[in-house]
This record gives sequence, structure tokens and C-alpha cells, in this order.
Amino acid sequence: MKTSIIVAAMLATAAAPLVHADDLYNEKTYRPLASDKRAHLPGDVLTVLIYESSSAVTSADTSLQRRNDVTVRASADQHGHAAAVSANNDFGGGGTVQRQGKLLAQMSVSVVGVASNGDLLVAGEQVLEINSDRQKIRVEGRVRPLDISDANAVLSSRLADAKISYLGDGDLANRQRPGFWSRLFQWVGF
Repeated sequence: MKTSIIVAAMLATAAAPLVHADDLYNEKTYRPLASDKRAHLPGDVLTVLIYESSSAVTSADTSLQRRNDVTVRASADQHGHAAAVSANNDFGGGGTVQRQGKLLAQMSVSVVGVASNGDLLVAGEQVLEINSDRQKIRVEGRVRPLDISDANAVLSSRLADAKISYLGDGDLANRQRPGFWSRLFQWVGF
């Protein structure tokens, strides 16, 4: 029995160089048990509160007036000859363009990377389909970890390099576009 224990111990020591142990602690992924649950690594999820409002007004007034007069008079003896040419050109135009938009949404995005300064690169997409109408919201940008709240959420106004798009497709979106004849007349210039 003692010989078998000695043989087993010798085999274990002979196999020892083949065994490799890793640390349980990894500096890049370590999170203390008492830490908050804010996103900070690729793959983590973050909530973006989208509150965007925009409005623009553009107006233009144009006025152009031109007047050309040419008068020729000639008289010889008692016969007087006169000729006159006159041309007027008036143009007035104006236009106003006014546009307003508002987007309120709340969606989750994923951390797709971490910049060298510690900022989180985030991106996400949400698709909502209701009665053949499809609406898609896409968000991407850069978030400072300081701007993430305790609830793991960030306002869209705190996204740097933000790209927020809202697209709709379906029956409602198709009804809002001009018809074929309207587009043709616009193209021709009517």
C-alpha cells in the first residue's frame, strides 16, 4: 500500500510541469460585488432615452425691377416724326419653408467597443411593426461613462457623434408620398 502511494506521488510530481493554473482575477473584466451595474464592457446593454426636437424656418423674398426707355425724335420743316420704345420688367417672388420634428423614444443599445479614452461606443436598432407599418429607430454614438445614470440610462443629448435615424415604411408612409403624376409634373417643372 505504501508503495502505491509513493508511486502515485511520484507520478503526480512528474505530471506537475504539465499542469497550468490561471488567476481567477482578470483586471479587464473584474467587477466587485458591491459595484453598480452600469455598462462598461463590449456586449453590455445600455438604455438610451431619446428626446430630440428640431425646428427650422427659412424664408426668402426677391424683388427685381428693370426699366429701359429709348426715345427718338426728329423734325424737319413742318413734319415732325417721333418714335419711342419702352420696356418694363418686374419680378417679385417669395417663399417660406418651415419644418418641425420631435422624436421621443426609449431603447436599449449595446456597447460595441471602448475607445482609448474610456468612452463607450454604442449602437442599437429597434423595429416596431404595427398593421403593415414598419418603423425603425437606429442609434449609434459615443458615451462618457460619467453620463450614465445609476439606472444604466443616458440621454440622447449626451451622445457624442450621435447618429439617430427614424424611418417608416408601409401603408401610412406610402400615403404621405406624392403620387406618380405629381412627381412627374414636378420633374417636368409644372
